[in-house]
Amino acid sequence: MGILIADHGAVRALTFDRPEKLNAFTADMYSALTAALHDANHDDGVRVIVLQGAGGAFTAGNDLRDFLDAPPSGEHSPAVRFLYGLVACDKPLVAAVEGPAVGIGCTMLLHCDLVYASEDARFQLPFVNLGLSPEAASSYLLPRVAGLQRASELLLLGEPFSAHRAREAGIVNEVLPHEAVRDRALERAAALAARPAAAVAATRELLRASLRETLEDVLGTEIEVFAGRLASPEAKEAFRLFIESHASDAADRA
Repeated sequence: MGILIADHGAVRALTFDRPEKLNAFTADMYSALTAALHDANHDDGVRVIVLQGAGGAFTAGNDLRDFLDAPPSGEHSPAVRFLYGLVACDKPLVAAVEGPAVGIGCTMLLHCDLVYASEDARFQLPFVNLGLSPEAASSYLLPRVAGLQRASELLLLGEPFSAHRAREAGIVNEVLPHEAVRDRALERAAALAARPAAAVAATRELLRASLRETLEDVLGTEIEVFAGRLASPEAKEAFRLFIESHASDAADRA
């Protein structure tokens, strides 16, 4: 349970492996994923990184009980270190999304180069519903890819949306049958890995050079606001109601 690592030639697949909880992230999983991302990013034999989930789910976001027991407390907390690791990653990131992609499961996709989703994938940005605010620089990236009005709808209302809606919003490249998603993501990752590595790196750097400094600044601001919201009476009440209403649910998640 945690993060599975498998190499497919020059492609390294990182699999969120907690299927009994729909791969909801714990602090330990964040730490393991950050380390795996760092290792892949600094391994000359790895040209492309694939992110995916085990058991037919991408990730249902944060495990709420674990999250409340050890809330993000600054730049050294596991969740925050993962976010900065995403921004710092130099290798192309490809995501294969099946089932739920909630909270961080959705916002991390904004940092990926290519995203493939199954027809049954379901996305949600439920931060406001929990009395919280956006993370992973999504307050900057989502309006950039989806437009201000569409980003406002997704972030302010926090309602679930389909894979086809995610594609319309620019979060997803392609929607496929469930059984085809992983193969498609690996096939596209392999095709990317087969391209001239220096040219891919230079092109990716040009695409992202103007973003990186801005994203780090936005991350810092979002983390500060998020921490304030997490400590607010509004958020505490929202969390209490959520946990009570999902008391029988095996995966408490955000």
